[in-house]
Amino acid sequence: MKLSRKLKRILPRVQKPARYVGGEWGSVVKDRDSVDLRFGMCFPDTYEVGMSHLGSRILYGLLNAQDGVWCERVFAPWIDMEDEMRAAGIPLYGLESGDSIAELDILGFTLQYELSFTNILNMLDLGGIPVYASERKGLKNLVVCGGPCAYNPEPLAPFVDAFQIGDGEEVMIEFTDLYRQAKREGWSKDEFLRRACHIEGVYVPSLYDVSYNDDGTVKAVTPKDGAPAFVQKRIVRDLDSMYYPEYFVVPSTDIVFDRAMVELFRGCPRGCRFCQAGHTYRPLRKKSAETLLRQAEAVLEHSGYEEISLSSLSTSDYSELPELADKLLDFCEARRVSLSLPSLRADSFSLELMERVQKVRKSGLTFAAEAGSQRLRDVINKNLTADDLLNACTYAFKGGWNNVKLYFMMGLPTETNEDFDEMAQLCRDIAYCWKCNTPNKARGVRITASASCFVPKPQTPFQWDAQVTKEELDEKTAYLRVVMKTKNVTFRWHDSDTSYLEAVFARGDRRTADALYTAWKSGCKMDGWDQCFDYGKWLDAFRACGLDPAFYANRQRPLDEVFPWDHIGCGTSKEHLKREWERSRRAEPTPSCLEQCAGCGAASLMKGCACHV
Repeated sequence: MKLSRKLKRILPRVQKPARYVGGEWGSVVKDRDSVDLRFGMCFPDTYEVGMSHLGSRILYGLLNAQDGVWCERVFAPWIDMEDEMRAAGIPLYGLESGDSIAELDILGFTLQYELSFTNILNMLDLGGIPVYASERKGLKNLVVCGGPCAYNPEPLAPFVDAFQIGDGEEVMIEFTDLYRQAKREGWSKDEFLRRACHIEGVYVPSLYDVSYNDDGTVKAVTPKDGAPAFVQKRIVRDLDSMYYPEYFVVPSTDIVFDRAMVELFRGCPRGCRFCQAGHTYRPLRKKSAETLLRQAEAVLEHSGYEEISLSSLSTSDYSELPELADKLLDFCEARRVSLSLPSLRADSFSLELMERVQKVRKSGLTFAAEAGSQRLRDVINKNLTADDLLNACTYAFKGGWNNVKLYFMMGLPTETNEDFDEMAQLCRDIAYCWKCNTPNKARGVRITASASCFVPKPQTPFQWDAQVTKEELDEKTAYLRVVMKTKNVTFRWHDSDTSYLEAVFARGDRRTADALYTAWKSGCKMDGWDQCFDYGKWLDAFRACGLDPAFYANRQRPLDEVFPWDHIGCGTSKEHLKREWERSRRAEPTPSCLEQCAGCGAASLMKGCACHV
């Protein structure tokens, strides 16, 4: 029975059936017989999350622009759809062709979040593909992963054939060209992987052995069969000449970020010590305003979107932002398209710019304060003061805004209850600021303060730091719930159980793969969703494998410890990260890269090109 007939039987019984039918405007369908490489762009979460991911959209367009290559989209089905698919004998399929993913040559997964790891195993299994790399003998169904979590690839090492470290636009075509050569010339999988490991930015875990000390820490990661001892990430040096699609696939159902996007620059000059992206996306590389305007106009003309977002880690640090926004707004306003500017910082808030951007509808403003006290903000190198926040709020409230969201973290290194007291005071000060500056007190003010749990991430200055225990986090949450009881302030907090598991796999070694597999076999999947996460099953899985998750999450690491990811380079040197960790203990901030070079080492990847925004 054809897939379409089977789907007609089951789709009326599932939520959001539009997730599973494909056929959207802008999707690419090619003749199977005219291509020699079929690639599955796999996102290990639901359609509406995966379709919002800009990186996947770029690579989808890049691969389909190649003659002889057909890239399809593959998403994790929700629980109800998976049950129906298994009952009906429907394997996981590509949206463009409806063919089982077992018919695809390469399956490329993006790793955005540690709690999506079980979905990778589940998607492979749903496609009838062995989850262990050693059990996939031929070239077909090669599993490749990239994205932020690839900077510590070890928890997924037994399941993945190769990791692409760094900018996918730079390494993907070289990798797929080599694969096409391997197919033509009849190479074995082992021969292909031995050659692929010499592509800059490609890590093949099967070509490395890991040894351990008696205390359970990593002793060494040793390459074999000629593999390089150190794998440095790959970067795009010139973003103006980089491929960027002129259109996106337009979803036929609501997604998380349903809008066009253009990327201002890569990297971040701020150097927040907890932030993995701020260190792994270095060095700073920007697109010119002319390139951005051309790309934005093309995407809007070809997609029909009614909103476009300027994307980056720190949008207000783009040096040509006012000029770009003015030109883009002239184009957008004539077509009734709205412009959004995410990732604005309170210390560079422009009321004039925001008034023009949001003159049709004043949406809420969001500021990431991260910590309540100046001391703790200096520890994490936030380079933001309470006056910066209050000044930004003053401008906003005078301009008619009355909805402000504040993001904080709890469990940060050196944190005390006094820092929480100052967090509460900051929220009270912002509420009073509104009272003093609003032109319309009758509308009221909404201040939402959200606190998430600190997760130490690899390739950051805080990679040595312990995550506080679940009991300590619960105590901190209880304290905050008391001190944050302020009129007009709503306090929300993040669950500590998922943050604990995130910390385990963020700094896990290759042995944690056993617990990952065991948890998945016991039914764990969609772990990033509250209604699916089962903390008890995860603890059982670690016990069954003889592993202590606290060893990975709650242990302070000495500065001389060998990390499971030390053989993976993000451009920022470990020596620089150590210096930043030491400065954090002195609550000593480091200036922005725009003010003074901190010598992190990432600029060396530019090889003569400029590093600036």
